[in-house]
Amino acid sequence: MDAASLDIENRADCQRYLVAAGHCRAGEVTEHKVLAGGVSSRTVLVAFTDGRRWVLKQSLAKLRVAADWFSDPRRIHREALGMRVLGELLSMTYPGRIPRLMFDDETNHVLGMEAVPEPHENWKTMLMDGRVHHEYFSEFGRILGTIHGASYILGDQYAPLFADRTFFETLRIEPYYKYSSIQAPVAGTFLFDLIEETRGNALCLVHGDFSPKNILVHNKHLVLLDHEVIHWGDPAFDVGFAMSHLLVKTRFSGYTAHALENNFPDDYFLSDELWENPTLSSDEYRRRCLRHTLACLLARAVGRSPLEYLNAAARMQQCNVTLSLIKDLPADFPELLTRFTRAMGTEF
Repeated sequence: MDAASLDIENRADCQRYLVAAGHCRAGEVTEHKVLAGGVSSRTVLVAFTDGRRWVLKQSLAKLRVAADWFSDPRRIHREALGMRVLGELLSMTYPGRIPRLMFDDETNHVLGMEAVPEPHENWKTMLMDGRVHHEYFSEFGRILGTIHGASYILGDQYAPLFADRTFFETLRIEPYYKYSSIQAPVAGTFLFDLIEETRGNALCLVHGDFSPKNILVHNKHLVLLDHEVIHWGDPAFDVGFAMSHLLVKTRFSGYTAHALENNFPDDYFLSDELWENPTLSSDEYRRRCLRHTLACLLARAVGRSPLEYLNAAARMQQCNVTLSLIKDLPADFPELLTRFTRAMGTEF
């Protein structure tokens, strides 16, 4: 079976693939479940008679969104590399936060990982249901700070492995920032200046998809998933991407802007590996994080992948509020959080 015809969401295809690859024998797959998730991959849970439970991912060339959006399926192998490296970086301070990689099939663009043990829940689902645990915001920030700070220190080791930013360009810069500049031309200068800043600040490992939807909560700890956009780049993007997701969810979750500010960006900037580094804790860096937050808020309203849980009116409101903030930039995160939630009518 070749990569073009393999569909791991098809139970029969998936079982034939696993047997042919030597991962099991015929009849040993006892469960096959298609998992909901992102737009860029097929993802399934499989269980075997010997008790193993794996999650398989197969990257797609055309992403599952309304607008045309394409990316090389070989990005799955960047994700496999990211899993190995992030597991190393977090092993001392945050062990078990990255699932163990089982295989990386470069022919069929499939990887397999150990499934996160049950019970677990998706953090985005918890937030959307209004189940808020402030300690998770803190851990979220400190994990990101550890990734950025620790990889910055080990730049000679990791920068060459992740120097190719092709997937970041095709999955973030073009569909988020460039496409948004077409949909909202008034923000064009702001977005293109930010793109140039981002390309010019290759400082550490950048996850590229650091958001609640890629977090599972297991045993009261966070487990990080989906690493296909990881690259050596500007960490301010991760902060802005994460912050934009958390800000939008204030309209559903019931946590206040003040609580968010105290439990995500504060803990990020206070993480041990980050606060000792003047490059990653400077005022200029914080302002760049803030600009990325605004750019991502705009992108999730008018980019190629608008937030699926916002209706057209909510997306238009978010676009207009964000454009007003871009025109008159907040001085810092507390001001951004206050002004955004007040204008969106989600201030508590």
